[in-house]
Amino acid sequence: MDLTIGTGEFVTVVGPSGCGKSTLLKLLAGLILRTSGTLMLSGEPIEGPRRDIGMVFQAATLLEWRTVLQNVMLPVDVLGLDRQFYRERARSLLKLVGLAGFEDKYPGELSGGMQQRVALTRGLIHNPTLLLMDEPFGALDALTRESMNIELQRIWMEAGKTVVLITHSISEAVFLGDRVAVMTSRPGRLAEIVQVAIPRPRTLESMGSPEFGRIVTHIRGLLNADGHLE
Repeated sequence: MDLTIGTGEFVTVVGPSGCGKSTLLKLLAGLILRTSGTLMLSGEPIEGPRRDIGMVFQAATLLEWRTVLQNVMLPVDVLGLDRQFYRERARSLLKLVGLAGFEDKYPGELSGGMQQRVALTRGLIHNPTLLLMDEPFGALDALTRESMNIELQRIWMEAGKTVVLITHSISEAVFLGDRVAVMTSRPGRLAEIVQVAIPRPRTLESMGSPEFGRIVTHIRGLLNADGHLE
């Protein structure tokens, strides 16, 4: 795989189950080590977990005994950062994701979509250069997932972060991505990088446009050619 991602770009990745999408994300996060090749971020090799990389998983993985604010502050505690400075940043980010006033609530008091917003805020709290997202909305119902896609686009446009998101949904990949990286079945290869030249901000109505349908059909054809469709 040979892929270069620009600063501030939103790249989505789709492919058959077991092709290596999550492995790719773990490599980028430094959670597993490469056996060959080169992984670089801002000119420096990725050789383990780094402070300038944030991660959002499919499950919110919030600590039930910590409040929303305390969960967001977890990376700050782990990294030994200035708590006073990042507490104010946490409150600003919670406002950005629409959770102002929920700082003292516990995860059990939140909906699934709200929990994922907390997880997203936690991924952004230490101001990472790169935000990695592994199927972050896969466990949500269809309506909540659509809402979260719109919210994520808004947050990304305001925060200006570089994002790589793994998804099994072709329409989600096209809706969110500047480019869609389409992988083949195992052993995973990069079949094609598909440009998505649909103006932003995108709306649910954008999904009904001829261009959106054309891109989705093209990607589905790539996956069908590989013998898989998701």
